[in-house]
Amino acid sequence: MIPARGGSKGIPRKNLAPVAGKPLLYFTARAAQGSTRLTRTVLSTEDEEVATVGRSLGLEVPFLRPVELATDHAGSSAVAKHALVFAEGQERRAYDAVCLLQPTSPLRTSADIDAAIQLLEGSDADAVVSLTQVEEPHPLKMMVVNAGVAQPLLPDRWRETLRRQELPAAYFLNGAVYCARRAVLLEKDSFWGTKTLAYVMPAQRSVNIDTPLDLRVAELMLAPSPIAPINARP
Repeated sequence: MIPARGGSKGIPRKNLAPVAGKPLLYFTARAAQGSTRLTRTVLSTEDEEVATVGRSLGLEVPFLRPVELATDHAGSSAVAKHALVFAEGQERRAYDAVCLLQPTSPLRTSADIDAAIQLLEGSDADAVVSLTQVEEPHPLKMMVVNAGVAQPLLPDRWRETLRRQELPAAYFLNGAVYCARRAVLLEKDSFWGTKTLAYVMPAQRSVNIDTPLDLRVAELMLAPSPIAPINARP
C-alpha cells in the first residue's frame, strides 16, 4: 500500500514534487512494480490529482481515501487497514501481510522490498521494519535544553567524553519499508508486532523526504550521473 495524500505542510503537494524530472511518487511506484514478492499494489489517496498521476504511473487506485484518514493526525496503520479491508472485500479473499511503502523514501529499491518480505516470510516474526544505523550524532551524545540549561537526553548512560569506538550500534526507523502480518495490522492497528525484525538499509538508500533540503539531496542522488569526458591523446 502506497499512502500519498494531497496535503503537506513542510513541502506543498510533496508527493507530486518534482525530483530529477519525475514526481516524487514515481520512484516508489517503480520500486513496487519491480518487486517480485508483492501480489498487489494499491495507491491510497484522497486527492484526485494524486490519483490521476498514480494511474499514469501504472498504479491501481481502486478508491479515494476518506477525508478523515487524510489529516495530519491520521496514522499510517489506519490508512493501511482501510486499504486492506477494501481490497479483501473487493477480492473476497484474505491477504497474508501488508507492506507500507511511503513515497517519501524515493531511494528504496525493489530489492529492499523483496528482502524485507522474504525476511518476514522466513521467520516467526509479526513484522519487519527498515532501519539505518546512526552515525553522527549518536543518541548518547544528544542533549535537551530546559530553561537554557543543557542536559543529556539519556542521562543514565551519558558521559562527558565518549569515544566513537565505545558507542553501541544504534539505529533509526528510516520509513522506507514496513511489513506486517495481516493479524497485526487488523488486531493491533500497527505495523509493530510482538516480535519485529530489523531490515537494515545503508544510509545512501535511506533519504526520507521531510524538508526542502531532503528534496534537494534526493535530487542530487537520483539525477543521472554525467559522463566523464575522455581526454584524447595525439
